[in-house]
Amino acid sequence: MLYELIAIVRPGSLNEVREIARNAGAQVIRSGGVVRGYTNWGVFRLPKVTTKHQARYSEGHHFIMRFDSSGPVQTSIRRTLGLDPRMINFSVVKLGDKLEEIKDVEGHVQWNKIRNIVDSLPPASN
Repeated sequence: MLYELIAIVRPGSLNEVREIARNAGAQVIRSGGVVRGYTNWGVFRLPKVTTKHQARYSEGHHFIMRFDSSGPVQTSIRRTLGLDPRMINFSVVKLGDKLEEIKDVEGHVQWNKIRNIVDSLPPASN
């Protein structure tokens, strides 16, 4: 099955982000899965201030990991990330389980650079 991990790490050291991503990928590989790719989106503001492990965060370092593995491996990754005090938030999304659904999915996730449609409309004339 193909999964996508969207993770938000406390801002600060890029080495912490690398270590968390490397550990998650190592769990997948040790269990016979495949890591399709990582995407580093960098640091940007969170939608709202979040409290995690007795600290408040308004920014977070975002990264995405796409991987193929079994369900129990995905559960193990969720357990590990949930216990890590450097994590602000994360989500694991199942992208598909049939070959026809996942054969063309790339490992890199592009950031949506398209502005809101309202922003791109010409000004109204009276």
